[in-house]
Parts: sequence; structure tokens; C-alpha cells
Amino acid sequence: MTLLWHHWAILGVALVVGELLVPAFVLVWFGLGALIVAALLAIAPDTSLILQILLWIASSITFVFLWFKLFKPQLHKTLAGRSQAEALGEVGLMVTNVEPFQKGSVRFQTPLIGSDVWECIADETITAGTRVKVTNVEGSLLRVTKA
Repeated sequence: MTLLWHHWAILGVALVVGELLVPAFVLVWFGLGALIVAALLAIAPDTSLILQILLWIASSITFVFLWFKLFKPQLHKTLAGRSQAEALGEVGLMVTNVEPFQKGSVRFQTPLIGSDVWECIADETITAGTRVKVTNVEGSLLRVTKA
């Protein structure tokens, strides 16, 4: 079986276009690998099929590795613990009443960690309309006290 450069070019373009159907952003790298093989075959048309396939695999894996290690390094980092430093001491306005062992809602003037309304808990009864200050972050809840 002989693959010509335009076979690899068609495969490469099909994989890049196929990326529109798959949201993982991985097919594009295999498509670019196929386009590299197509370019090699345009320069050296007598390259063996085994070498073509090995070059395609190597270049595709290299592109995927570079994408995840160089261009998307923050993808696998956890954001745990960052919210506490950003939220502590912020002052907001109670939207709903909060009782001990019950949840309430607090609204901030500017979005805090991506949202302007957060569920909160308190050690005391706080009525709606009271200004409160964040004292701790407990999971997805903010612990507040009267400001």
C-alpha cells in the first residue's frame, strides 16, 4: 500500500475539521501531525509507509505533549485554598436572613471569586440588609459575622 502526500493532507485537514465536533482539543494535534507527514512526502516521496506512520505518531504525540506542558500548564493545577485569601475580610450585604446552623445569602458590591452572591453561614442570627464581613471559607460556603 502506498500513501501519497495528498492522502496525508486530506487526513490532516479532516482531523483538524473534525476537532469542531470534539471539544477536547486533541484531534487538531493529530491533524497537524498528518500535515507534517504530507509535507515530508512532498519533499521526499520515496519515504516508506512504516516511517510515515512513525513520523505521524511521533509528531502527534509531540504536539499533544507541548500543548499540555507548555501552552496549558495551569490546566492541572488545583485552585483549592486560593479562595480564602481573596475572600477574607470582604464586606457584603445580607440578602436573606441567616440563622445558626442554617444557610443564608450575601451579596458583594464587586464579584468575589467569580460571583457576587454567595451562600453563607453564621454563628448568630443576622437579618437581611445587615452588612457582614467574611471571616472564613468553608468549602463552598462563606462564614460571616456582622461588620
